Amino acid sequence: MSAAKTEPPVTAFMLVKTTPEWLALTVQERVDAFTTQVLPAIEAKTTGVRSRFYDTEFYSARVTDVWVWEAEDHHAYQRLIDALRETPFWDRYFEVIDLLVGTENGYARTYGLEPVATITT
Repeated sequence: MSAAKTEPPVTAFMLVKTTPEWLALTVQERVDAFTTQVLPAIEAKTTGVRSRFYDTEFYSARVTDVWVWEAEDHHAYQRLIDALRETPFWDRYFEVIDLLVGTENGYARTYGLEPVATITT
């Protein structure tokens, strides 16, 4: 990201639930589906986006995974969602339960404050 950008990055917490179709695939078929159907669509339609994935099925019956998407701006995030909606990921392999979108330390920027954060060692 360029230092000239004034808009803060967008972070989206995508809460999803696996579908029976996804679970019927073998592990290798899941990897293949993601790398051949989902990733190419994202890479073709957007830049400035990174992702992280968290398994939650051990602790929640409603949400099986949380995908965290960090986009350099709102436009990159919108392109990401458009790309995902055109793949089997969206409502075929996973049901999108909720999208929680925000900007880190938005309150600090709004009020001209230093962000409050915890650091443990």
